[in-house]
Amino acid sequence: WLEAMENGSFHTYFVLNGFDELGVLRPLLFLPFSFAFLVSLLANGLLVYVVFSQRSLHQPMSVLIAGMAVVEVCLPVFFVPNMLLSFLFGWRDISLIGCLTQMHFIHTFGAFQTTFLVWMALDRYFAICRPLYYHQQMALQSFIRFVVPLVLRNVVVITLLVALAGARSFCSDVIHHCVCEHMALVELACGSTALNSLAGLMAIFLIPLLDFLIISASYIVIFSTVLSSARSGGKALHTCVTHIMVLSLSLTVALVAFLSYRVRNSLPTAVRVFFSTMYLLFPSCVNPIIYGIRTTEIRQHIMKTQRFQMRIMSVAAPET
Repeated sequence: WLEAMENGSFHTYFVLNGFDELGVLRPLLFLPFSFAFLVSLLANGLLVYVVFSQRSLHQPMSVLIAGMAVVEVCLPVFFVPNMLLSFLFGWRDISLIGCLTQMHFIHTFGAFQTTFLVWMALDRYFAICRPLYYHQQMALQSFIRFVVPLVLRNVVVITLLVALAGARSFCSDVIHHCVCEHMALVELACGSTALNSLAGLMAIFLIPLLDFLIISASYIVIFSTVLSSARSGGKALHTCVTHIMVLSLSLTVALVAFLSYRVRNSLPTAVRVFFSTMYLLFPSCVNPIIYGIRTTEIRQHIMKTQRFQMRIMSVAAPET
């Protein structure tokens, strides 16, 4: 740290060198990542369009699914285009301000991935455990009390996390990642990073872990209610299983990405970067497909929309 200070080598511009080990093969990564990005945009965009264009889907659960799809669209937009340009043209430079801005948006939208699952779990709780009060509890005026605290929590925690990272001085300008992920930047800081690591662990506890605990408690009550009730809860449980699938997928990918940083000495850097990048991109590709297939009403309207578009194309096609 003293040597860096004496040499005036604190850095405000950085090089994103993720997958640098691949050498001349690195540009080939443009193909799979651009395909995943396209799938994310099309799948989530179609989901949002179908929900908001069909009045029969203007119900709390469908709106929450569409809201999550908006998050899934926005998250990759903030890092994938820059990453693709890096693969194709070798544009790897990024300023500290640009890096912190990207970091803030990535982690903020990433936080809302599990937060939307909390709101969906609450919807199922009211629908199954308190059905007589469902419409009252899920009305916007009532449900807003569950929305505002979690929105404020996400914004405050991520802003504090990014501010602590931005306050550091950096003794290296090479970020071993394709995006400005929090720990990838912090590990370049001069001196001890204990405070930043603690802030990162607190962010994990306060957002994804706390969300997981809330969701788990909700589903324990839901399944207990269904098992102890004489009425059938098949349709409601079908929706719950869909949410559990999405939650399990998100937690598995997040856990792998988290552990890849803790065992980085045992993993090649390219493997660690791959897992960390998939943590951001993979759920955005898969979640809308899961909801589109397993949510009956949405699946029916998607198929209807596709058939309508095919009819239009067949009518507009010139006769041969």
